[in-house]
Amino acid sequence: MIEYRIERRSGVSTYQQIVQQTKQALRLGVLQPGDKLPTAREVVEQTAINPNTVLKAYRELEREGLVEPRPGLGTFVRRSLARPEAAADGPLRAGLVGWVDEARAAGLDREDIAALMSSVLEQRFETGVTGRAGAAGGSGVGDPEPPQTTTGPADPAA
Repeated sequence: MIEYRIERRSGVSTYQQIVQQTKQALRLGVLQPGDKLPTAREVVEQTAINPNTVLKAYRELEREGLVEPRPGLGTFVRRSLARPEAAADGPLRAGLVGWVDEARAAGLDREDIAALMSSVLEQRFETGVTGRAGAAGGSGVGDPEPPQTTTGPADPAA
């Protein structure tokens, strides 16, 4: 079952944090169709927030077709947002974990990494770039330029 973490200083409303964390769990496959969400009472006991805040978040998730309330039973996941490419045990995640480890080893802290990631995401999605930077297997942190290849003969005298 999902456990919500509320960051009171994040600048993001509490109900929106619940919505975002639920969607993240749906994307990563942590929550599957048929899974039960914690009751409002359980979330309140865990996080010390107002029960109406939890219900507001669950209503938004319901409007989006992600969950459904079952009177007397609770709120259940209706559909997943998971994609095999983004699975918690998939190769993309493993590559990202390796990249974060490299960034930390290079001296970047959590905020530095988040800022860098946010900047790259914004740039790549804003420009619509879909190419694979570092497709040769490098992580991009501290990697030298990839070797240049030529299409002509190896011997310039030939």
